[in-house]
Parts: sequence; C-alpha cells; structure tokens
Amino acid sequence: MPESAPLPPGSPAPPRPARAGTTRTRHRSRGRVVVRSVLAAALALVLGFLVYASIPLTAEPAPLQAARDNPAFTLVETADSVVLSPAGSGSDDPAGSTTAENTAENTGLVLLTGARVDPAAYVSKLSGLAEAGITVVIARPILGFAIVEWRPISDFTALAPGVDTWVVGGHSLGGVRACQYLADQEAAGSQSAGAGTEVSGLVLFASYCAADVSGATLPVLSIAGTEDGLSTPAKIEAAAGRLPASASFIEIEGANHGGFGDYGAQPGDGTATANDADVTEAITAAVVEFVERD
Repeated sequence: MPESAPLPPGSPAPPRPARAGTTRTRHRSRGRVVVRSVLAAALALVLGFLVYASIPLTAEPAPLQAARDNPAFTLVETADSVVLSPAGSGSDDPAGSTTAENTAENTGLVLLTGARVDPAAYVSKLSGLAEAGITVVIARPILGFAIVEWRPISDFTALAPGVDTWVVGGHSLGGVRACQYLADQEAAGSQSAGAGTEVSGLVLFASYCAADVSGATLPVLSIAGTEDGLSTPAKIEAAAGRLPASASFIEIEGANHGGFGDYGAQPGDGTATANDADVTEAITAAVVEFVERD
C-alpha cells in the first residue's frame, strides 16, 4: 500500500479513528444520564404529590366549635377518624358500645372525605344526623386521598361496635371510593366490604361512581347541589347509569361542592346561594329518610 503524502508544515493532524471501547463507554455514560434524569423527575413528582397531599383543606373554626359545643352528641377526633356519637350512645371513647335502645335505628354512616379535606370539616354539616341518633364515622384517608384508601370498612365501623347497620358514603372523590366498597361487596357477596362488615346502602354527597354498581340490590342515595361547579348536575346525570335503577336523586337548591363541608372556597366551584343551615337541614332530612326506609 502506498504511503500517504506528508502533510504541509502547519497543517492540523488528521483525526484518529474512534476506538470501539471508547464508543461503548460514551453510550453507557449517556444511558446513565438518561436513567438518572428519569429517576430525578419521578422523585420530584412523588415529593411534589406528598407536599400537596400534606396541605389539607382545613375545617373552618366557627362551625366546628359549634358542633363541639352541641350536647346532642359526643365528638371524638382520633388519628384515623372523627366520630360523632349520639348522646347516651356509649361513652366519650369512640370504641364505646352502643345499643339499639338508645341509638335511633341503630344505624351508622362511614363517610369518606373529599381529596385533602380535613374530616373535621364535615362535622357541622353532618351534625343533624347525630342529633337524629345516627352514628357518624368520618374516615381520615391515607395521604388525604380516599381513592388510595385500602383499609376495610371494618377498621372504621369498629369505632362504634354496638352499631349493627352501616351505610357507606363519600363526598366528591370519597364517593368514588365508597362506590368501590359497594362494588367489591356485590362482586364477592355480602360480608365483602371488609372483614365481616356488611354495607347496607350507599350515599353519595356531590359525587358519582366510577365503578358500575347498577346491578347492586342495595339502596343508593345521591345528594347533589344545583350550584356545584365540580361534580356538576350534568356529570351526575351522565353517570347515573352506573347506579341501580332504584337509586334516589336529590338536589339541594343553591348548594355548591364545598357546601357539603365547611372548608372554604374551592377552585372551580360554583357560587352557593343556599346558607349553611339550609344545606345541613336538607342533608339531614335526606339521609334520615334514607336510613329509615322499610
């Protein structure tokens, strides 16, 4: 092979051919950078979610204090829940027993909260139920999001062991999870909502089901607000086919999404025209009639 001609003085040296080992090293380095970037982005998303979830929509002080001062029921707040026990239903201990003689209808409601909403924010609006003799257990969901709640219903009904009949309900995203409890029970038969607890009905507060429970044999009640800007009347109507044909639908005139609790304004919500007393009265009347059904 003929030798290449010498380069003129001052000319740059020709590039050296890349070595195979060097090329492989560069590819590995780029791969590591990509993996680290993806992991960093995923970690940032997880941390961002945890920070977001750790900032709850807190209960407004005045309605909560008024409920605490109400002699018609005992209010006990624990790490897992807020429990409203009708007066004379047991003790100040949420694990205290109740009896059919001193608890109207011997019925309890387990409520799953809306996303990031402090359970105490529902106490005032549900106080009428406790006044009517219904035990109310407002669950404090995992990470503040009921949709990721994996505990069985029995974890919450155990807080009032003397109550025999339980209805599950939920506000907003909590209603979606409540529907799933009912769907799981229907799929596996009664006693499947969680460790021996049989749900006898479903109550949706400004919510609708993602799961199809249209074949359920249990009664269902949907309570909505005409001014709800999130779970709008149109959305609830569109999802009605996922509920049994016998489901009851009630709209509270002038109520918005946040009006089912007391935690302040919520982005995207409508403007309420109903006052808190009217909303509380409407919720109480609807749920009491529902649990007293034949």
